[in-house]
Amino acid sequence: MTDHALSPAPCPRLGDPYAASETDRIARLEEILLTVPHVMRILEAIRSMDLPDAWLVSGGIYQTVWNVMTGRPHFHGMKDFDVIYFAGTDLSYEAEDAVITRVNALLPDLASLLEVRNQARVHLWYEQRFGRPYRPLDCSMDSLTTYAARTHAVAARLDRQGRLVVNAPFGLANLFGMRLVPNYGQPNRETYVEKARRMKALWPELEIVDWAEERGPDVL
Repeated sequence: MTDHALSPAPCPRLGDPYAASETDRIARLEEILLTVPHVMRILEAIRSMDLPDAWLVSGGIYQTVWNVMTGRPHFHGMKDFDVIYFAGTDLSYEAEDAVITRVNALLPDLASLLEVRNQARVHLWYEQRFGRPYRPLDCSMDSLTTYAARTHAVAARLDRQGRLVVNAPFGLANLFGMRLVPNYGQPNRETYVEKARRMKALWPELEIVDWAEERGPDVL
């Protein structure tokens, strides 16, 4: 399968919250992901390990979609593929590291791009790394509500029957509209601004919604 198995196709209708249904957007996302070999390999590896509440999230999904939409190579702009799971019975680094090792062993050619994290223990190290507290999470999908951009809050996995399951708590209209929108659930302004700058350089088509100091009504 070539790097451009799915030809570029702008999605103005899908990017309009009122012009298409979320069902339409999910169907298009599934169509895109199913045609990208390395994304499917990651999803299949996650399923084969039977990790609790495990998903591929964020950049590995939204950047893949943008690259397909704009006709760029699949790995354009790809810093990492975030694989998350939720194992609350053992919060040790050693247990998490063992999972990381197993995932890397299944995908050796992608190991340098994989970032595997147990969401049950993020609050144990987050403040030391980022300088602000982080509440304990209830499940993997709870983490999506804390991302700096709503647009980035998207997750996918394969169920036991091999069907693609998608979760996007803020919907997918901004993803298909190539519109970066802040998420005010966490005080992540600096992170958002930094990500927006990097994203705009890589995908000039991207519309950046500024982080408002004083928020008005949410419209997107």
